[in-house]
Amino acid sequence: MPSTPEPTPVADLSYEQARDELAGIVGRLEGGQAGLEESLGLWQRAETLAAHCESWLTRAEQSLGSPEE
Repeated sequence: MPSTPEPTPVADLSYEQARDELAGIVGRLEGGQAGLEESLGLWQRAETLAAHCESWLTRAEQSLGSPEE
């Protein structure tokens, strides 16, 4: 039986890649087709992806500076 390839490390993903993978995971979890063990793994990956996306957005916000009032 062929083994599944290891996913790309989250730190190596662009914002868009992480966002797209996160959306795919959410779809799989909402579909309810994954077993408990797989769902837990997907959930953990999703949390890591979400944190990665948030980090990208925070850095982008900081590079733009805060708006003047």
